Amino acid sequence: MPTTEARGRPAHPDVLTLAEWRVAEDVRHGMTNRVIAERQGVSLNAVKFHVANVLSKLGLASRVELKRWDGIRRDSALGRCPASAPGSAPLGDIGQIARSVGCIATATAWYRDVLGLTLLYSFERLAFFACGDMRLMLSEGDGAAESIFYFRVPDIRAAHEDLTRRGVVFVSAPHRVHRHDDGSEEWMAFFEDPERRPLGLMSVVPVQMAKDGEDV
Repeated sequence: MPTTEARGRPAHPDVLTLAEWRVAEDVRHGMTNRVIAERQGVSLNAVKFHVANVLSKLGLASRVELKRWDGIRRDSALGRCPASAPGSAPLGDIGQIARSVGCIATATAWYRDVLGLTLLYSFERLAFFACGDMRLMLSEGDGAAESIFYFRVPDIRAAHEDLTRRGVVFVSAPHRVHRHDDGSEEWMAFFEDPERRPLGLMSVVPVQMAKDGEDV
C-alpha cells in the first residue's frame, strides 16, 4: 500500500520563517511597509503578506504590539547565548548618537573630508563614524525630529527586563538590526523619557557566542 506524504513546505524550526523574521525585525525597528519593501528588494504586497502572517502566528492585534513583542530568533547569536541574571545589566556609556540628514552622500563626504571623522562603514542610507569611544550614525530622510542617544548594555535582554520592572515603557523590544561580515550582531531597543523623547539601548553580540557562525 503506498504511503501518503505530507504536502507543502516542511515545518520551520522557529516560531517564524526567515522571511517573516526579516520583516518582523524591520517592523520592530519602526520601518513602514514601503521602506521595508525597498530595503529588502521585495514587493509591497509581499511585505503586507508577511506582516499579516506574523501577527496571526503570534496572536498579536497590531504593529504596535509587534514592536513590543520580545521574541528572539533561535538562529541568532543572541538566541544562542545564556541570558544574564536579573539586575545584572546596568546602563553603560552612550555608545551612539543618531542624526537625520537630507542627503547621505553629501553628509558622509562632509563629516569625513571636512570634519575629518573616521568613516567606520556605510550601507543603504546610513553612515557610521567614530567619535572617540562613541559612534555617530547619519540616517537619510528618516524624519527624526531630534538626535537619539543610545546607551551601551552588556546584555540587551536583561537590560530590557530590568528597565521594564522599573516602569520604563518600551516602544520597541530588543531586535537585531545588523549582522556584520565577521558574524557579530547589533541589537537595539527603544523607549522614551518622561517628555516622550526617544532613547535607545544597543548591544553587540560577538560571533563566538554563536555555535557555528552561520549566516542568519
